[in-house]
Amino acid sequence: MGLRIALGLLFLISFLPLKVLYLLFYPFYLVIHYIIKYRNEVTIENLTLSFPEKSQDEISTIHKLFLKHLADLGAEMVKMLSISRKKVAKRYKCNHPEIVNHFFEQGKSVILLSSHYNNWEWMVLRLDEMFLHHGIGVGKANTNKVFEKWINKRRTRFGTEVVFADTVRNIFEQNIKQNRLCAYMMLGDQSPNVLKKSYVTTFLNQESCMIYGPEYFAKKYDFPVIYYEVIKIKRGYYEVNLELITEKPQETETGAIINKYIQLLEKTIKKTPQYWLWSHKRWKNRK
Repeated sequence: MGLRIALGLLFLISFLPLKVLYLLFYPFYLVIHYIIKYRNEVTIENLTLSFPEKSQDEISTIHKLFLKHLADLGAEMVKMLSISRKKVAKRYKCNHPEIVNHFFEQGKSVILLSSHYNNWEWMVLRLDEMFLHHGIGVGKANTNKVFEKWINKRRTRFGTEVVFADTVRNIFEQNIKQNRLCAYMMLGDQSPNVLKKSYVTTFLNQESCMIYGPEYFAKKYDFPVIYYEVIKIKRGYYEVNLELITEKPQETETGAIINKYIQLLEKTIKKTPQYWLWSHKRWKNRK
């Protein structure tokens, strides 16, 4: 009951203007930075190992900017619960959607590959309307089923479908049988649950176990793979840039898709590192 009340309050708060939500979440930044020091050790270790060329002062600056971004992201996540179709379309735009739509015209589904960089929740919200394909966001199931059902109802109200990694194989098969062309949004920067199914490579100067699922499914179903980069234009405004990783995945060598994705993601992160989710244990499986 307590959770349902809290979720109801969040929904009511979400109707406030985004500028007001940013103000409400600023104390959250102060708390996580100066009082509870939210995952400081993990974040600083991740930054230090990823950027050995940077001084401690530079690492501290990125850390501070990251926490400010995290507070803003919290405000935007709340706003996602009630933001209108028109307003989110104005704030979250895609450059050159024809890169994806080209494959719809060829009768092909695609895999859109990216990471927890900038605002990924608004991408879920916009996905189905951004391209000609039916949009499907692939994620991990939440342990709290009440929250999961509630948040997915808000995420999918503009047409995007949300499915989970343990059922995505069946979803692929069903959509192929129904000749339904889909754009599958996958975030490939999580630590893999099953290490023996991961792909080991180097990412941000560290040996990394990468989720192999996006490459596996691309090869199995011969789906083109496109990297999408979410750029923050200004506070609360984003643009999505697209870059083709491969049009013919079945002709690539093992690991080629993952390594190209890593190359593009590293380039994105190095431009503005504060917008990546550094507080998670990305390298918990390092030797």
